[in-house]
Amino acid sequence: MKKVVIVDYGMGNLDSIARAVEECGGHALITHEKHDFKAVSNIILPGVGSFAHGMQNIRRLGLDEILNEEVVENKVPFLGICLGMQLFATIGFEGQETKGLGWIEGEVRRLEPDRYHTKIPHIGWNEVNFIKPSPLFKNIPSGKDFYFVHSYHLLCKNDEYVIGRSPYCGSFVSVVCKENIFGVQFHPEKSQRFGLQLIRNFLLL
Repeated sequence: MKKVVIVDYGMGNLDSIARAVEECGGHALITHEKHDFKAVSNIILPGVGSFAHGMQNIRRLGLDEILNEEVVENKVPFLGICLGMQLFATIGFEGQETKGLGWIEGEVRRLEPDRYHTKIPHIGWNEVNFIKPSPLFKNIPSGKDFYFVHSYHLLCKNDEYVIGRSPYCGSFVSVVCKENIFGVQFHPEKSQRFGLQLIRNFLLL
């Protein structure tokens, strides 16, 4: 059974993600203790809230150091969900200008409505169109709906890392991948059949 650390930095619906991981055959451990990150098979960084607050909590707990060690250096498979994906960026502008983890060069900025009736935040089901193949997408057809709740989005400087996009406010990045690092703007734990399939695929990495 895969041992999966769910990073507890005070931001996110940790219990629902843990239940989804257990349903998909993994053993979930919600923690912020650095020693718990050793000898695990996968790491998930969830997140609900602002970029600035999220990074403040991560740095206050010293989690940026252990994440860089295990994810960047040791290449442990990693999944960022919603705010967790946005924190990959170089910099974010939610709350206040704040440096991110810097794993994917880019900025996190507020969605800009492209029509007068477009509502922000973007809440509800929306399709995810696959740009590039990925093991994360196994047994999931392109164009299926996933559940979103967000007002900000990741603008990648290099499209090489963009593997999925969704139609809202024109189009925004909804899935990224850089080596062992994966990020999804939607909530797979709330996305029923295909959300759980994505988590299963992640656990197989």
